[in-house]
Amino acid sequence: MTQEKFDAKLDQVAGGIKEAAGKVTGDKQLEAEGTAEKLGGKIKEGIEDAKATVKGAIDSLLK
Repeated sequence: MTQEKFDAKLDQVAGGIKEAAGKVTGDKQLEAEGTAEKLGGKIKEGIEDAKATVKGAIDSLLK
């Protein structure tokens, strides 16, 4: 796992914690921040997966 993908996973976990804390406390702003952070982590992870797929395709073509 690359550092970027690991960081994306951490963003998802941190966002989930913030989102849950916001729900429990009734803090809509914290909940929204958590949701956004979690979504951002998922997007970053998707980008890293796409990079790996493209790199794998290029590597297989060059062999």
